Amino acid sequence: MPPATPAPRPSGRAPSMLRLATASLAGTAVEFYDFFVYGTAAALVLGPLFFPSFSPLAGTLAAFATFGVGFFARPLGSVLFGHVGDRYGRRPVLFGSLVLTGAATVAVGCLPTYDAIGAAAPLSLVALRFLQGIGLGGEWGGAVLLATEHAPAGRRGLWGGFPQMGPPLGFLLANGMMLLLSATLTEAQFHDWGWRVPFWAAGLLAAGGLLLRSSLAETPQFRELSETGRRAGAPVAEVLRDHWRLVLLTAGALAAGYAIFYSVSTWALAYGTERIGVSTTVMLACVMVAVAVKGALTPVAAWLSDRVGRRPMCLAGSALAVVWMFPLVALLDTGEPVLMFLGFLVALIAFVTVFAVIASYLPELYAPRVRCTGAAVGYNLAGVLGGAVTPIVATALSEGSRPPWGVAGWLTAVALLSLGCFAALPETRPPSLRGPVPEVSGEDAARV
Repeated sequence: MPPATPAPRPSGRAPSMLRLATASLAGTAVEFYDFFVYGTAAALVLGPLFFPSFSPLAGTLAAFATFGVGFFARPLGSVLFGHVGDRYGRRPVLFGSLVLTGAATVAVGCLPTYDAIGAAAPLSLVALRFLQGIGLGGEWGGAVLLATEHAPAGRRGLWGGFPQMGPPLGFLLANGMMLLLSATLTEAQFHDWGWRVPFWAAGLLAAGGLLLRSSLAETPQFRELSETGRRAGAPVAEVLRDHWRLVLLTAGALAAGYAIFYSVSTWALAYGTERIGVSTTVMLACVMVAVAVKGALTPVAAWLSDRVGRRPMCLAGSALAVVWMFPLVALLDTGEPVLMFLGFLVALIAFVTVFAVIASYLPELYAPRVRCTGAAVGYNLAGVLGGAVTPIVATALSEGSRPPWGVAGWLTAVALLSLGCFAALPETRPPSLRGPVPEVSGEDAARV
């Protein structure tokens, strides 16, 4: 394959960091809206509509299984789009991933149910969810590198926090639409057509995201790689050969964050409505307010990582997760809105203490020539254990007597895994901003 033409240097002043970070945030918000709207629908309606011959529990498990397909597709998306990002630039990733995810999401909203086309309905649902996952697997790497590779070293954590505000915004938008529809429509109307509206809205959101990204410049570090001929020839092979241990450590380190978020936003929603009789509106409101607070805390945690370091923040968040999972389940099982909200809030504070930081932390762990692939593969592999498996395991473990302590045990075990993996990772905050530290490898200077 012939080498790509080096990206031209932009003329005039350097691009505004605020504009770049806002475009990065908007894109991740749209992409995660697409991904989250499926998760909420899976918890509320997809089981009976696409798996009507199953029992209620089996239908929910089947819907969560199709939800999990998206997470299994995300590492493949990170490989495909990571290759593009490391070979041809970060900009093509930003456009291609947004188009793919948006189109797949709109298609879900147009999909006939099992009553209309039989087994073709759940099969089509799985295929579209797979395409969603591929698109989202590519989005994260391009978005965070757009912010962090333009940012000055001393503020890389802060600006890297902007794309990390996209997921909570996407979640609030997706669940806000579901909450509005479920509150204003009858149950029959919501199950008949109302649940489709948020999927259709994805098309408009994707168009807006593409417009915001249309004038973005290529990142300085990729331009330098392109101009000096130091781009990786086969980024995936290089990552697997030279950085496989780092990929596994970062995947294990981030697994607890995924497990916490999707336990709160997906499994708890189904458990609260189906097992303890809390209304859909109340459950959505409790989760949404907790996510809103988490989103507001994201830039604070990101800014702190520039002051105290990436690794200390991640260790603190993981430790909080270890001690909070049993209280979380106990508070959820009360069915009391204020107590459920408290459980969700502390769990999401543990989550954001880690995930606000990783947009700067993960790219700094990898050399620029394989950064788009390495960071994205580690990030999305974590989603398989934390995001795909956890709602299924939690649903199965919560069958039977209450409270579901098995779920708390599972989440605690995943949190301990993440704590151990972060303990094995190095600090990456630029040496000029901290005291001297031992070198990790000969590529450290290139990484930071």
